[in-house]
Amino acid sequence: MNNLKKIGLTALGTAMVATSAQAASLSVSGATSIFFGGEDNSNGGNGWSMTDQIDFNASGEMDNGFTIDMYLQLDGSTAPFDDKTLAIGMGDMGTLTFSGHGGNGPVGAWDDKTPTANEESWGTSIGGTVDGPTNSAVSDNSFIYDYTVTDGVALKAAYKPSKGSALESSTEIGVSYTGMEGLTVLAAMGENNDAADKIDLSVFSVNYAMGPITVGYQSNESDAGTGTDEDFTAYGISYAVSDDVSISYGASSLDYSSALEDQESSAVSVSFTAGGVGISASHQTTDNVAGATAADNSSYEINFSFAF
Repeated sequence: MNNLKKIGLTALGTAMVATSAQAASLSVSGATSIFFGGEDNSNGGNGWSMTDQIDFNASGEMDNGFTIDMYLQLDGSTAPFDDKTLAIGMGDMGTLTFSGHGGNGPVGAWDDKTPTANEESWGTSIGGTVDGPTNSAVSDNSFIYDYTVTDGVALKAAYKPSKGSALESSTEIGVSYTGMEGLTVLAAMGENNDAADKIDLSVFSVNYAMGPITVGYQSNESDAGTGTDEDFTAYGISYAVSDDVSISYGASSLDYSSALEDQESSAVSVSFTAGGVGISASHQTTDNVAGATAADNSSYEINFSFAF
């Protein structure tokens, strides 16, 4: 990461913080990767591609002690910016973040926390659309609030205002527990009122690390008002062979309340890191993609990543 010279900022006024900024520090970092992927059930042609991003972080302290942190991400796939957030640090009162793009509330952020060296059991791109583990609405143009209750206990809440045809806002709230060495427990609930039938959401995960081994379990529910309910369960195990090498195995099941078949996925992943260079790979198998009978497929990917 390259630290650039401090720059002066004009007064920053918000509805919550009516004061001026003194100065801000600006830093720039970047990352790129070369990606290769493919699947068994189709010929996608050239499987090689690349990603690229440059991250800008500006931070400063207000007269009242509050901090302002702005994050912008330049990405070649979008214009002009991809991820963008503005966070207001209020000391003991927590942190309020406005996510223009790239942020998640607790339901989306904790949708599948089973340990993995690369991708989740369902996460490698394959033919057909693999159903994900939850149906959160909190993403772009949403408010996210983080508050530390005490050592080992923290709250996370999110609010997405109504927009367009969605006449009701969506909210989420969750709690994390890390008060026991090696143990992480996450639980959240919320609602997706962007959906026509209004979906009630819940997620729960528990992970425990014992030396180089980490095991985890995930259970989510999406209860639709008139549509199809979905129950997602997953488990995973990872092993740190060394400080630089990790391997993992994960499996998941998505059960539907309708006549759709259960979607079953599993994946093996491996990763290697050395300084700013990383290599990671996954092989995934999914049966009944999105609940379609006999829509079975498998896929693979490998990533060569570089951070600077």
